[in-house]
Amino acid sequence: MKAAAQNLRIQKNIAIISIALFIIKIIAWYITNSVAILTDALESIVNVVAGLIGVYSLYISAKPKDIDHPYGHGKVEFISAAIEGTLIMVAGLFIIYKAVINLKFPQQVNKIDYGILLVVFTAIINYLAGIICVNIGKKNNSLALIASGKHLKADTYTTLGIVAGLLLLLLTNIAWIDSAVALIFALIILITGYKIIRSSIAGIMDEADEILLNDLVATLNENRTSNWIDLHNLRIIKYGPTLHLDCHLTVPWYFNVNEAHREIDALSKMVKNKFGETMELFVHSDACMEFSCAICEKSDCAVRRHPFTKRVKWTIQNISSNHKHDINS
Repeated sequence: MKAAAQNLRIQKNIAIISIALFIIKIIAWYITNSVAILTDALESIVNVVAGLIGVYSLYISAKPKDIDHPYGHGKVEFISAAIEGTLIMVAGLFIIYKAVINLKFPQQVNKIDYGILLVVFTAIINYLAGIICVNIGKKNNSLALIASGKHLKADTYTTLGIVAGLLLLLLTNIAWIDSAVALIFALIILITGYKIIRSSIAGIMDEADEILLNDLVATLNENRTSNWIDLHNLRIIKYGPTLHLDCHLTVPWYFNVNEAHREIDALSKMVKNKFGETMELFVHSDACMEFSCAICEKSDCAVRRHPFTKRVKWTIQNISSNHKHDINS
């Protein structure tokens, strides 16, 4: 809950910052009459809307589990990220449209130096806020915060592109330069929006996160004990900031309930030490079979039927399969 509260607090601050920066950009456009700056200001409307959507989604995802939502409300973050990614792509297309119009019908720009200073200030604030969002989002497994952070950083790149165009315009008086640069950075915005939408769809569809799984598998291999004969049927499902891990742990068949539960507790503690309290584990204990002897490293087993042959290294493939490991795993 601490992570959820932190996510919500950060997102509220981002919404407030987005509104303030939007006002500054409108002022910059008013004093310069720059279509490029107006484009940047209009793109900031997306920041405001996305920030408010992010606050709402994090407020919903922070709600505790209930009868209707036994896994919590975290999935709303994926919907929020999808909306934000869509808005980013719409903004990118709109920037392209305005840039093309400005190429055909260039307008007189005034007081460019003042406009550049104001826009650079907004870019710095946007980028710093974006870094904070992404870092905390990754720490707390919040897709909504990560999406907001990427959006703010993408907005910064757009703003810098517009500043570069305005500087060239100031030096050369070539009217089409700012529009040309805006077109280039509009493509960056479109790519960022696509990636956010892709991530949100992956979360909604419970697509396997290979980076997370590789990290988990490496941790399991480094810390496994001789009582953990194999681990299989492992799945990780994301519900906003919460990760649900399901798996089957094979232990010696002669362990009683308390002994098997002790191994499950050790596994849970090890995983939570690595990934934090946002990881929830649902571990089912299985009894070993006779064919398990060949891969069992338990040297003090009094009922061994076959000699130990080899240690099976756990991989994404063999811990995800729905069967106990054997010599051929």
